[in-house]
Amino acid sequence: MTTTEFTSRVARAEEALRQLFPATPLQLNEHLSAKYGARIYLKREDLTPVRSYKIRGAFTFMRKHLESGAETASFCCASAGNHAQGFAFACRHFGLKGRIFMPVTTPQQKIQKTRIFGGDAIEIELVGDFFDDCYAAAKAYSASSGAAMVPPFDHEDIIEGQASVALEMIQQLGGEAPDMIILPVGGGGLSSGVTRYFDESPHHRRPDIRYVEPLGAPSLQTSLLAGKLVRLPQLDGFVDGAAVAEIGHIPFATLRHADPGKVVLSPEGRLCQTMLEMLNIEGIVLEPAGALAIDALRSLGNEVRGKTVVLVVSGSNFDFERLPDVKERALRYEGLKKYFILRLAQRPGALRDFLALLGPDDDIARFEYLKKSARDFGSILLGIETKAPENFAAIFERFETNGIRYQDITDNQIMADLLI
Repeated sequence: MTTTEFTSRVARAEEALRQLFPATPLQLNEHLSAKYGARIYLKREDLTPVRSYKIRGAFTFMRKHLESGAETASFCCASAGNHAQGFAFACRHFGLKGRIFMPVTTPQQKIQKTRIFGGDAIEIELVGDFFDDCYAAAKAYSASSGAAMVPPFDHEDIIEGQASVALEMIQQLGGEAPDMIILPVGGGGLSSGVTRYFDESPHHRRPDIRYVEPLGAPSLQTSLLAGKLVRLPQLDGFVDGAAVAEIGHIPFATLRHADPGKVVLSPEGRLCQTMLEMLNIEGIVLEPAGALAIDALRSLGNEVRGKTVVLVVSGSNFDFERLPDVKERALRYEGLKKYFILRLAQRPGALRDFLALLGPDDDIARFEYLKKSARDFGSILLGIETKAPENFAAIFERFETNGIRYQDITDNQIMADLLI
């Protein structure tokens, strides 16, 4: 059997990447293996020089562009995340100028990290409030300057570079494919590249490939169910490395025949639990998108038992200023923290009487009068944290018995965004 053109190009991409960094580790994780009764390996893309797999695609795109003999001596891209950092690193490697367009709202921490990776080789231009503004500015700059625009995922060369992850894992497993691979999905460059590699490789059996994307941004599953590309009208941007409104056209051409049932949707709150678990137990720092494949194990359960499973850990560019939000989301998902709007009588002793309704494991995490001028009753924003989810049933019962009027706003996203 002969190697296909695509797998040959992937082999060339993997070989060229060794100029930048050694193959990322494939590590057997004892904690997850014992927890799920399987041999769970982590493909540690969070250990590339820029702490994500995005460097593979950006480098491959630039290398091939230069090898083609193109006269372009500069590149540009639009990104506020991992793609920008991979792009910056590759620009410095090739010694060519690059311009990166980022939203004005990009945190300084991300801007600084990108500057560190790119050094004098890059310039950063802040444009607009959203990615679409940056993308339009980058396209306009490319057209006017002749700079080659490096897309984040929707290009054959980008996909080819990301597919080198598949070749590395095969080599690290002694030439054998695992029983299952779990891939995070955003724009689809990584997931389509790895899928296509196994679809076209003549030397390996095709593993059971599962995909995982955020519950609040299910662009792949939505498109698979519709049988065509669908742009999501709205999405939850918490998993910023994978929250994409529309999967790429080229990636979808590879993935369009996938079974929608093979796509796991990861709730953002549960994903936060997984991030904290890996940090506290394994000492592994993950960004939300980087934890997707690990979190999918919670949905797959017995489907992985007894199997050899590879999880692609896609990145660890996590700003620790987000840690309080991660903890908050995890507690709310576990049912250990709830928020209420309640009406409390404006009389001496009313607050003391209310506090007596709480149990020994219940703690007030937030208490704020929303209208201090009320004469008879006051509206209060109340946050309660407890040690066991079932404790809330007893709290509700005591509220009802004592005539406390309340509204649970924990899952009311509009109220939560305004008040919490």
